[in-house]
Amino acid sequence: MIAGLLFATHDAEDRPATLTATLPFGGVTLIEYQARLLIAAGAAQIVVVVSRLTPELLGAISRIGRRGVAVDPVRSAAEAAERLHPLARVLMLADGLVTSQAAVALLAGDGLAAEGGDALLVVDEDDAAHGYERVGGGLAWAGAARLDAARIGEVAALPRDYDFQATLIRVAAQTPAQVIALPRSVMRAGHGIEQGALGLDRRGRAALTATVSDRRGWFDRYVAAPAMRLALPPLVARRIGGAVVGATAGAIGVVGLGAVGLGFVATGLLLALVGSIGLALGATIGDLRDEASAPAMRIAAGVLPALAALLLGFHQSAVSGDGAARVIALALVIAGALAERAIRPARRWLAWGSPGGYLLIVALATLLGLPRVGLALAALYAAATLAGAIEDLRTKA
Repeated sequence: MIAGLLFATHDAEDRPATLTATLPFGGVTLIEYQARLLIAAGAAQIVVVVSRLTPELLGAISRIGRRGVAVDPVRSAAEAAERLHPLARVLMLADGLVTSQAAVALLAGDGLAAEGGDALLVVDEDDAAHGYERVGGGLAWAGAARLDAARIGEVAALPRDYDFQATLIRVAAQTPAQVIALPRSVMRAGHGIEQGALGLDRRGRAALTATVSDRRGWFDRYVAAPAMRLALPPLVARRIGGAVVGATAGAIGVVGLGAVGLGFVATGLLLALVGSIGLALGATIGDLRDEASAPAMRIAAGVLPALAALLLGFHQSAVSGDGAARVIALALVIAGALAERAIRPARRWLAWGSPGGYLLIVALATLLGLPRVGLALAALYAAATLAGAIEDLRTKA
């Protein structure tokens, strides 16, 4: 079992009487963002160490619980040890830590959270920023750790006047724990410990852009992510909800579908492509805010390119008087849908296709006056992607 351990004990340096964990971050609070990272890593339970239960913290804990995990607020190491299963592997994030899924994956990836021993994410002591705990050997703890639940019990046996978080890391360092160096790419993505609203806002912008940059397919990485990196920070800063973004993008996509049906195929395909990217952006914002519409927007982002391809195929068949384009479009949609079903997200190859990628190929070919060629190329690409995904599944089996 994987459990998460979070801390909400320190007040913000520039906002007296406000816990750092409840400061705004990405449209939610920092502790909700941390919890999302742990849940994505497989945590089924989250223990939150608190100094006091403020209304803001109670609201954040309630919203975390809606994600389908058990959330237990505790005030001491002894209470935390009672809540945790004795065989649990604990993923711990420091109070005020801003990080990314890539950093958590270093501790939780490939089943290490369930099978590995204690591990600390570290940086060189010379590179250690404010808030990093020194652990000896010229290293400093970078705010994330994987621990055995027994370590919590060891801290519980010590005098209660010790700082829980700092003592837990010192106990783990004496185990000794495995040390995992924090990649510089993760540090550049905004990783760090902040205890103030201004610093948190600065790191938040970098972390939000990293959220949409960690994508594996070429279309998402090189086409969708750059556009989303530009749009996400201002949208979040203005507190524009994912549903609003998704509705706007959906409207653009519908206009694009209508344009394809009326014969303005190149313009319509490009509008459908913009709508698909916008729906993916809306889903990302919806995930940050725990909006119920986020899954629907993610599905719509994949369905919109399929509808655009089908409409193009039917339009071309109506113009030419034969059904070739219609059949090719159907083959593209079927192969693409099966490929998406077969691909494991964590093992998606950069070269594999995606709904947006297929639509981009069709749109570019259509701009050159070759819509049928675009459909055929996209269909072959989808078939090749499906074959690769199937072979990947066979290899795992």
